[in-house]
Amino acid sequence: MQFSSQVIEEATNALSSFPGIGKRTALRLVMHLIKRPEHEIVNIAGAILKLKTELHLCEECFNIADSETCDICTNTNRDSQTICVVEDFTDLMAIENTNQFLGTYFVLGGLIAPIDGIGPEQLNIEQLVSKVIKSEAKEIILALNTTVEGDTTLFYIAKILSPYKVKVSTISRGISVGAELEYADELTLGNSILNRIEYQY
Repeated sequence: MQFSSQVIEEATNALSSFPGIGKRTALRLVMHLIKRPEHEIVNIAGAILKLKTELHLCEECFNIADSETCDICTNTNRDSQTICVVEDFTDLMAIENTNQFLGTYFVLGGLIAPIDGIGPEQLNIEQLVSKVIKSEAKEIILALNTTVEGDTTLFYIAKILSPYKVKVSTISRGISVGAELEYADELTLGNSILNRIEYQY
């Protein structure tokens, strides 16, 4: 792709580094931005910069937050003894959007994937065990993607938690095998949370 401007080329290359955005789409976005008023571009740039300078990981659950503890963990109306364990923040947001879960969350930060060199020690599993003990949790819902990696992680966590008096359940399989939670429709995902089943390993 030929560019008449080094500045346009750099902006296009930067935007095309986002997932799902190719060079042509990136160039269309650049052309759109060029036509916008300067203050809009400054606002966009400022909002993006804040993602790195003002966001925190919640000390309690590893969710993305504006402060050291997220709004969900500080909400006294939430059931702190029912913890929904998810792979990433996008899964947490997907479940929140169903309005079917009133407990708290815990973000693992990934799934066990030996082929990719990701073992339990790379995830927040030790912190999860600490949270289970501290909150005197009664139920842990493992809301993980229905993939080989998800099932491996599910089995590992269930085994790690077996010495503790906590019910371990998993979302019902209304979610297709191999599907990712963030792409599931809200009704199906909501029903999967409501109709969760105790996990047997």
